Amino acid sequence: MTFKTGHIGLNVSDLDASKDFYRKVFGFEVMGESGEDGRRYAFLGLGGTLVLTLWQQSEGRFATGLPGLHHLSFEVPDIETVRRAEQVVRELGATLHHDGAVAHGEGASSGGVFFEDPDGIRLEIYAPTGAGELPAPSATAPTCGFF
Repeated sequence: MTFKTGHIGLNVSDLDASKDFYRKVFGFEVMGESGEDGRRYAFLGLGGTLVLTLWQQSEGRFATGLPGLHHLSFEVPDIETVRRAEQVVRELGATLHHDGAVAHGEGASSGGVFFEDPDGIRLEIYAPTGAGELPAPSATAPTCGFF
């Protein structure tokens, strides 16, 4: 068998806030949605391809101390795109880890920006190359560990 990641589905506490956040940071378009009470959701994508579904089915904040999702990572073509995303994240006032764009590790060419959505779900936008001049937060742990 071969597998390819399909879309990602996230439970959110405020559909409107999450939809706005993901549209601004990632440039997603709304491909479908429901505002029906008790059945609120939005399908977000790019170029007609579904990437993310948001389901208003939760309360509180993302619990990093429980088993389950660690973080979502999205690849972009270059470090300039990472920097543009970082600027939007800063403008939105989202929680930013490592104080901005960083290398994935000491001497790594790849790197990105690590942050949280409105519900505290940890996210990464990274480029596979071009981050060699960026600092690495730790010499002994991977940056995407959110340590």
